[in-house]
Amino acid sequence: MKAAVFREVNTPMEIEDIEVSKPGPREVLVRTQAAGICHSDMHFFNGTYPGAVPMVLGHESAGIVEEVGSDVHYVKPGDHVITCLSVFCGHCEHCLTGHMSLCQEPETKRGKDEEPRLHQGEQMLQQFAQLGSFAEMMLVHEHAVVKIRDDMPMDRAALIGCGVTTGVGSVIHTAAVEPGATVAVIGCGGIGLSCINGAAIAGAARIFAVDMVPSKLELARKFGATDVVDASNGDAVEQVIEATGGGVHYSFEAIGLKATAEQAFRMLKAGGTATVIGMIPPGEMVAVHGVDFLSEKKIQGSMMGSNRFRVDMPRFVDFYLQGRLHLDDLVSNRIKLSDINEGMAALETGEVARSVIMFD
Repeated sequence: MKAAVFREVNTPMEIEDIEVSKPGPREVLVRTQAAGICHSDMHFFNGTYPGAVPMVLGHESAGIVEEVGSDVHYVKPGDHVITCLSVFCGHCEHCLTGHMSLCQEPETKRGKDEEPRLHQGEQMLQQFAQLGSFAEMMLVHEHAVVKIRDDMPMDRAALIGCGVTTGVGSVIHTAAVEPGATVAVIGCGGIGLSCINGAAIAGAARIFAVDMVPSKLELARKFGATDVVDASNGDAVEQVIEATGGGVHYSFEAIGLKATAEQAFRMLKAGGTATVIGMIPPGEMVAVHGVDFLSEKKIQGSMMGSNRFRVDMPRFVDFYLQGRLHLDDLVSNRIKLSDINEGMAALETGEVARSVIMFD
């Protein structure tokens, strides 16, 4: 099969012929139909986060089941599925307490003495997030997929696999925003727009979209933002505090920067909660004023929107088909696998929400 192979930081990927193994007892072979290009891919491509190479990047994807292993009963060939990097074992402490997105059990991967899922001759290729969706096929553990209805368009289904689940989930699960609350979202890329959409679904009374790109702020209104804050035109924190008369109940950082994480905390009112979704570079420390803790302000992280993806994603599909989840406007470009490097470059500019690779 063909795949975009990541071999060196900040070096364009080549489309190469690689080999995929046969499904093991609890594995599923998926023919990739669509794969979104996410900032998490970029963090590894540009070296912000370390990763083993050679690797097939990509993790925000949807496809059709091609073949299943002997012990797989959940899906069958022909089923439409969304993949998710929150691969879960089902029996560890995190899974049993409903926090499957935190599962780190190694049994969902192949052992060192087994044939690698992806290889090129004698060379093993890593799968990013146990998926590797910048390829025509994905061989994954059965707990990395969720069945969806066949009438869901694949390009929009792919976005649910990471960005949408992360953004909406951080609002409804991690922060548990309640109806009538005030919300601010810093960063209006794919995840930030999904946060805004999630806050609207949750019934937030006012939703502030914060960004420096006018086109993204305008797009944020389509997703449910009631107010927009141009961070290039004065202090964003001061603008939010002035507009609300003291700050918001909930804030979300969807960029991955120390400075914006600190801003998210500062724009809270007493008792408010800041949720950091973005991937802040390793080693950077976020500083907050200790006196703010006396007013019960909180700052927390979120992993993939604290999802229960086999429950959440079919519901998100229904929300989209009901017109409540605005996925159409998230797709900025539809490209071919051969255009992967142009897609990555477009993501780096910050001008697009999502480029989606279409395989058929």
